[in-house]
Amino acid sequence: MLFCGDLNVAHTEIDLTHPKANVKNHGFTPEERAGFSAFVDAGFHDSFREFEKGGGHYTWWSVMSNARARNIGWRLDYF
Repeated sequence: MLFCGDLNVAHTEIDLTHPKANVKNHGFTPEERAGFSAFVDAGFHDSFREFEKGGGHYTWWSVMSNARARNIGWRLDYF
């Protein structure tokens, strides 16, 4: 079974550029991250993280401040 999509949650700190500054922001709250962890605990795997352990890989960048060119983003899409 596959579960994929734009989940709008950065699961771990390496899934966004500035984790400490975003802990209480939508998409990185403890509750949202715990919900994502429930999928992992149920047996689903983050296939990207199976092969890529490091940060700096994102699927969303703000249109403000030239964020994409500077690679300041969030990883919100999963497969």
